[in-house]
Amino acid sequence: MQEEHNLPETKSVEIKALGGAHDVGEAFDEFMSAFDTFKQANDERLDQIEKRMSPDVLTVEKVERINRSLEEQKQTLDQMLLKQARPSLGRGSPAVSLEHKNAFETYVRRGDEQAMRGIEAKAHSYGSGPDGGYLVPAELETQIGMRLARLSPIRSIASVRQVSGAVLKKPFSISGPAVGWVGEKDARPETASATLAELQFPTMELYAMPAATASLLDDAAVDVEQWISAEVETAFAEQEGAAFITGDGANKPRGLLNYSTVAEAEWQWGRLGYIATGVAGALPATDASDVLIDLVYSLKSGYRQNANWVMNRKTQSTLRKLKDRDGNYLWQPPAAVGAKASLMGFGLVEAEDMPDIAADATAIAFGDFARGYLVVDRTGVRVLRDPYSAKPYVLFYTTKRVGGGVQDFDAIKLLKFGA
Repeated sequence: MQEEHNLPETKSVEIKALGGAHDVGEAFDEFMSAFDTFKQANDERLDQIEKRMSPDVLTVEKVERINRSLEEQKQTLDQMLLKQARPSLGRGSPAVSLEHKNAFETYVRRGDEQAMRGIEAKAHSYGSGPDGGYLVPAELETQIGMRLARLSPIRSIASVRQVSGAVLKKPFSISGPAVGWVGEKDARPETASATLAELQFPTMELYAMPAATASLLDDAAVDVEQWISAEVETAFAEQEGAAFITGDGANKPRGLLNYSTVAEAEWQWGRLGYIATGVAGALPATDASDVLIDLVYSLKSGYRQNANWVMNRKTQSTLRKLKDRDGNYLWQPPAAVGAKASLMGFGLVEAEDMPDIAADATAIAFGDFARGYLVVDRTGVRVLRDPYSAKPYVLFYTTKRVGGGVQDFDAIKLLKFGA
């Protein structure tokens, strides 16, 4: 057995103040150092495989230990960046409706509905008062949307459209009009009309119910809008993240993995094409990167320009060990603080709701999600104050309506770990 090289060990990043520029920069430097350590250990493992067909057990354990530490550091860095990026709600901004803001704060703190009733009556709102809650100020709705864009992986790369109705109907052409070449003086026969079909994206209700104590609501120093948005953002993002990937369309958006799939050679509209690895639950033993290249070039050139990989952290840790034929790692860390990691030159988005690598699992998606997946937000976030159901706490039943689904079946391709 070979002696274990004394490679530097990585250490977990402690979450300190979560947000200082110095802390983020320091965490990023430690993350890059950890990746260098990972490459050294993995190179040693690969050298041992080449020399004697199997790596030293201690080397394998070291690679896995450093890989896990690298994942922990990346997750911590993401949390620090998110904390730093959270915008202040900016009390006193001239763009804010002070009347609505003050009325909403009075309602949240003391349950006084009179001012909110007057505001929504003047705005001709569809609000139903105490039965359906009251619309939050526009600024708070905007901040919730901005935070969701950072927390929800698919939302961050998909197209997002706001609607005022319950359903967005989007027509698309099944067959275009007949066209052809003609001479300057030739007759122009009438062309056939285009055949249109329709995609529908209904919006479904998503809710969160944060609880507050009476002392928190009585504290004038507490920004209740900031508190509500911070409380609901994670709950909304987790539910959205799962629905945009695996949702069945019943009372939730339809996820991209809920659509029928077909081998890319037999692709047709209405289904997502896939490339198979040829091995159940694994990449090929040799030239594993070839299937990734095949997946990239299964996408038309017009879509590749804005393409991203989507996978979970466990799948990413497997691909992090791969090299091309020139010995370069296919996975590369972010080039700067706040940037995305890349795989084969394309951005990589982590979505924990993507399946793990398993037999016949479509664990990797690749495509132009801005053209391929549509998120539909119905305008208006509502809050219903409930001081009765969980005494002595006050519940805030917060709802928004959101839908989603694939809008271009040629823009997203999948990698299937099977034959």
